Amino acid sequence: MDLLQRRILLLPATRWTRSYPDTMTEPPVVVIFAHPSPRRSRVNRPLAEALAALPHVEVRELYRLYVDYDIDVVAEQRLLSTAETLVLQFPVRWYSVPALLKLWLDDVLESGWAFGPGGTALRGKSMLAVVSTGGHADAYGPEGTHGHPIADFLLPLEQTALLCGMTWLPPVVLHDADNADSDAVALHIEHVARHLPALPLPPETQQWTDAELGGEDAP
Repeated sequence: MDLLQRRILLLPATRWTRSYPDTMTEPPVVVIFAHPSPRRSRVNRPLAEALAALPHVEVRELYRLYVDYDIDVVAEQRLLSTAETLVLQFPVRWYSVPALLKLWLDDVLESGWAFGPGGTALRGKSMLAVVSTGGHADAYGPEGTHGHPIADFLLPLEQTALLCGMTWLPPVVLHDADNADSDAVALHIEHVARHLPALPLPPETQQWTDAELGGEDAP
């Protein structure tokens, strides 16, 4: 486990309040990671790897699991049914989600399971969008290149969450991702970790010293 992952696990100590049985095998946080070209990603690849190192978090890399776009709906629904928070992690593609993530939403969140008569499987859970864009923050607004704030482009996801009886959490967005340096990526990863629900503190973190943790948290 590297220094950054250790720092994430301790952000902040007061958040690690809820306890889960040691025998728990199903993660309360499921991250659906959809990036068509993850090897070229400056932000999303390291973020996904850091989140996967957290306790009781499972990262599902769609473009690795479903190269043929044949989604295992039963397996995905089973995992979601045991989770408390669904995280959608993706880069914005033409003001929307990547194609495979759209297919995942269409297939997995089906009527009678996620919404509609008898569709209560996701009711009471939370959805968090963790998004990166290639454009600068000032490009997203009435006077910017794209004419609307980024929240407007995420409205379909917000409405999806509400239709399924979920709580829509404030999205975490990193703009100008292609130019993010290592410090910006590290801060973004910590920022995302702070937005996850309270998780149990791993026993080994109790033994880490301030020197091992770098002395202070990022702002």
